[in-house]
Amino acid sequence: MTAYILRRLSLIVLVLVAVSMLVFGITTILPANVAYLILGQFAPADQVAALEARLGLNDPVWMQYLRWAGGIVRGDLGISPLMNRPIAPMLLEAVLRSLTLALSAFALIVVLGIGMGVWAALRHGRTADHVISVGTYVGVAIPEFVWAILMIIIFAAWLGWLPASGYEPMSAGFGTWFWHIVAPVITLVAGHLAHVSRLTRSSMIETLQSPYVNAARAKGLPERVVVFRHALRNALLPTITVLAMDFGRLMGGIVVVEAIFAYPGLGRLIIFSIQSRDIPTLQAAILVVAATYAVANLLADLLYARLNPRIRLGQRAE
Repeated sequence: MTAYILRRLSLIVLVLVAVSMLVFGITTILPANVAYLILGQFAPADQVAALEARLGLNDPVWMQYLRWAGGIVRGDLGISPLMNRPIAPMLLEAVLRSLTLALSAFALIVVLGIGMGVWAALRHGRTADHVISVGTYVGVAIPEFVWAILMIIIFAAWLGWLPASGYEPMSAGFGTWFWHIVAPVITLVAGHLAHVSRLTRSSMIETLQSPYVNAARAKGLPERVVVFRHALRNALLPTITVLAMDFGRLMGGIVVVEAIFAYPGLGRLIIFSIQSRDIPTLQAAILVVAATYAVANLLADLLYARLNPRIRLGQRAE
């Protein structure tokens, strides 16, 4: 297992290097000059030229990349030319806020998605199965931005139960903080819940019809033991793989959700960086998203290997 983890970590490093090169290359050719962002659009040409020379913007692209990548390795993400603030603490603050949304939504997706999928499989062909199927189809058919607008119209404007937008830190009170993240979290859950529940349902139905489950029932084991100890463990294997992909999609959906709810997280920071042409902040933010997705896939693979004896024994044999 240790060798497997080291191989995957090495692969993650290679992926992040490739992503960093791609991100740096694309953002370098964008029509944005960091010197003008710092000095202003109407700055004298001689001041702009002097600042470009001081920042190394006239150096070859490969030299600029190595300087930027070396700073990232040292933990120095640079200074935002627009806000004149270090990028690292600003990015960390935004990432923590976004992770609050993402992990809260992900936990609900796992619990509700697997629970609904198992319940639908156990009630296969009955009313509960049909109700869950219709509900999940509706959930996957409606885009996240539509869910966000519906949440604002119904629960904020009409019922007045939730704030329409904004963010309050936990220092303002747990209740205030909690009610500000409810609408974004529900929006994220509604768009991804269907995928997990449908996959769990189909996998569980197939597993419940397998020979070893029938053998467990023939031995007289209680149905709950058969379902949760024998069937569910194997039925979850494909779901775990998809959950890692869903977490990546969840991080992508956060960009839209944070923009609509004016939530000051990573997604809104990315949009603001694009609109204001804050290239250094944009580069660092995209790299963080890539790293988050890579780590999520690593954790999913480790959990998959933990639950699947064939994968675990295959790793030991190597």
